[in-house]
Order: sequence, then structure tokens, then C-alpha cells
Amino acid sequence: MRYSPHDYQAFALQQILDKPACALFLDLGMGKTVITLSAINQLKPQKALVIAPLRVAEDTWSKECEKWDHLKSLRIAKVLGSEKKRLAALKSIAELYVINRENVSWLVTYYGRKWPFDMVVIDELSSFKSARANRFKALRKVRPLIKRIVGLTGTPSPNGLLDLWPQIYLLDRGERLGKTLGGYRDRYFIPDKRNQEVIFSWKLRPRAEEAIYEKLSDICVSMKAQDYLTMPERIDNIVQVEMSAQEMALYKRLEKDMLLPFAEGDIDAANAAALSNKLLQLAGGAVYDENGGVRLIHRRKLDALEDLWEGANGKPILVFYSYKHDKTRLIDFFKTVKPRELKTSQDITDWNEGKIEVALAHPASAGHGLNLQAGGHIIIWFGLTWSLELYQQANGRLYRQGQQETVVIHHIITAGTVDEQVVAALNRKETGQTALLDAVKARLGAI
Repeated sequence: MRYSPHDYQAFALQQILDKPACALFLDLGMGKTVITLSAINQLKPQKALVIAPLRVAEDTWSKECEKWDHLKSLRIAKVLGSEKKRLAALKSIAELYVINRENVSWLVTYYGRKWPFDMVVIDELSSFKSARANRFKALRKVRPLIKRIVGLTGTPSPNGLLDLWPQIYLLDRGERLGKTLGGYRDRYFIPDKRNQEVIFSWKLRPRAEEAIYEKLSDICVSMKAQDYLTMPERIDNIVQVEMSAQEMALYKRLEKDMLLPFAEGDIDAANAAALSNKLLQLAGGAVYDENGGVRLIHRRKLDALEDLWEGANGKPILVFYSYKHDKTRLIDFFKTVKPRELKTSQDITDWNEGKIEVALAHPASAGHGLNLQAGGHIIIWFGLTWSLELYQQANGRLYRQGQQETVVIHHIITAGTVDEQVVAALNRKETGQTALLDAVKARLGAI
């Protein structure tokens, strides 16, 4: 296929060509991969490395090269699988090497100071948002040996602007936001929620947000899909279910006492985070007990799911779940149509060819880089995620350019439970991230 870039794609490509370090905050479906591959094709680095989520590393980059005529000469080596397979891939001759982010530490240890990749692309830069993560620490060691680096993401600050420091540090080695996370935090934030000396959260100092955006404006380019592409219509629907008085009493008891006693094994929570997790499970209808067993509490969400399934009138639906016991219950619930979990390349191909009526996916495994818009237009959130990044990316599998139908996103919410808090939290986080993206947005008028 011949590649005829949109104006915004040509602009983004030029950013990579002109700047040794840059970040493209491009919305889902805007072509981050083909833009970056086109840049690699023109720059012709000695060796280029792409760090990506596993599923993206397995499929997306190679398929994009196969799709476009001008990229078919690019050879890709997939540094994936067992250590033996990874080593064989590294020894092969290619222009581009692709590795999953879980193996970054291994790769850095393997090469050490003999790091051979002069260009590095971090696909889903926000997965390097933790300065304590081994992947960040490893890449930081070899950053001085990297001549050109590109960060790609649509969600740069899913949980707030504190997330930005590690990502930007990998780009500019501390030039804009400082050499340390502590320095960045002290400069732009003040303690918010705390318990004596323990600080649980931070809030921005006055005018700090604008100052951060200004610091990033020269190396970060942000573009929203609706500004440049013809996006499908999207309908977000809240489907509220209610537990019975007895079921709600169990919920309230767990919330109050952090314990629900059962003869075969108690449901207990050691701290606030664990309690939130248990309450989210109970809102969905089933909870793990202390022995790893599953306690079935109600089927309110399954009843609502049945109505939505029937309302789809045979059209494919993509159901996102949160816990393994959710998946087990969903497989049993949909057993008449043999639901498929989207795990392999063949699953994705079959979905896009309309061969799967019900697809199941966890947002962490199907949240990045997969093009599923050809297979359906209905999403059902059986269990929500606290992660704005995963939530947006998961919805973006169907809500993207090329989608021919109105995308309907159903959220099954149990009234009076933590489900409602998750929805509110996702809305709050989206507001903050939208501000960042708007601040560094590139307009076509500036091209």
C-alpha cells in the first residue's frame, strides 16, 4: 500500500527528523507507528531499537512494515521469547530490533557499556512513568549511549503530572524538569494528603502546571484525533445495577470491618488498598477469600450483561473484565457461543474478520497497539480499571480511525459501591491529562 501521510503526520515525522529527542503525544489511531518507521527509514541509524508492550512487539511493528510499500525493505528482528530466541534475534542482521519492555533490564545487562543501539523508540512512553521501576533504572544507565530517542504515547500523565519526570528524563537526561525526581517534586509540588511525616499525595504549586508545560513545549508534540481525523460517533452508557439489601449488607460489613467471615475461608483486607480491591470484586459479584477460593455473592452484573448481549442482536461485543474469576464466570455465561479471549494473532485476525461473537479481554493485555475496529463497535466494561491509561487505550481498540460504526461503550456499575468512585476518578484524571495535551498541542495552522 502506498503511504500518503496526512499533514499532521508529515509534521510529526519532521519533529523526529529534526530533534535528537522528542515525544509524540498522539491519540489512538493517528499512526504513531508508521510515522516513526518512516523516520527510521529516512534516518537510517546503525541500529534502532523499539521497546514496546509484548503484544505490540509481537505484531504491530512488523505488520506496519508489511503494510506500507516504502517500509517493506526494513528488516525487523523480534527479541522475544526465551533467552535463546532473544540472543538469536540480536545476532541476526536487521535495521530494527523490537523487544518487550519486561526484557529491557536483561538487554541492558547483556550489552552493558557495549550498548549498540544509537536510536531507541519507546512505544508507550508512559509505561516508564515510575522512577523506581527496573526498566527505567536500566534504560537510564545506557541513556548517554543513545544518540536519538523517541517517546510515543497517547496518555503521558494518566495519574497526574508527577508521572512526567521519569519519561522526560529519558528524553533529555534532566535538562527540562531536573536531574532528580525529588528536585522536580520540590520545585513544582507541595505535600497534599499526609499522616505526620508520611506524605500520600502531592498537589501542584500555584502556576506550576503552566511552567511545566512551557518546559516541555519544544520537545513534546500533542495531537488529538478529533482535531485531525474523522472519528466515529461515540456513545458512553452507564448501566446501573443494584444489589439486594442482604448483598449490600455484606458489602457494608466488609467496608466497615475489612472482614467477611466464611466457614471455608474469610474475605479480609489488610489495608486500604486491599480493601478497595476486595470491594471492587464484591461489586462485580465474586471475591477471592484468604485461601484463594472464590466466594460468589451476586449475579447482578451478569443479568445486566445478558440484557446488553441480547440488545446487540448478534453483533460482536468486546467485554473487558478485571479479575480471573470474572473471566471464568464470563466464559461459563457465554458458553453457548464459545467466547474467545483475545490472546494470539489468530484471535485478533478472527475478531477482525467477524468470526467471534463475544471476545473477552483484560485491559492490561489488550490495551495497547491492537487494531480491532474492523471486528465490532460495542464495548462492555464488566469490571472497570482504576488506570486511566488502560481505560483509554482499551476503548481505543474500537474507537479509532477506520471504524465504520458508532462506537457504544457500556459501563456496568453497581450502585452505592466503589464502582461509582472509579468512574469519578477516571473523569478527574482525564481532565488533568487533557490540560497537559492541550498545552503542548500542535495545530495544523502552525505547520
